[in-house]
Amino acid sequence: MTISQMIITIILVIAATVLTRFLPYIIFREGKEIPGTVQYLGKVLAPAVFGLLIIYCLRNVNFAAGNHGVPEIISIAAVIALYQIKHDMLVPMAGGTVLYMILIRIM
Repeated sequence: MTISQMIITIILVIAATVLTRFLPYIIFREGKEIPGTVQYLGKVLAPAVFGLLIIYCLRNVNFAAGNHGVPEIISIAAVIALYQIKHDMLVPMAGGTVLYMILIRIM
């Protein structure tokens, strides 16, 4: 890439990021009712993404060999427990990741 192409790419990335950040506030102004479809997506999208992440993370785990997926199962249980305790997304994700990294090193 030439310098001018890099600058154009950076400008386009910045513009796309700003647009995606401000577009919901432009479309759904304060005082205007949010459509039912958008409310429904707001409720179901986060759990659906977590379900996809679990499937993606477990796709290459061989439960019949090695450590039989024990670190993965323990980490998933920890994420569920931490979410039940904190009702926050960051603590379970960070806790599960840290626990998983520790478990794969010691098992």
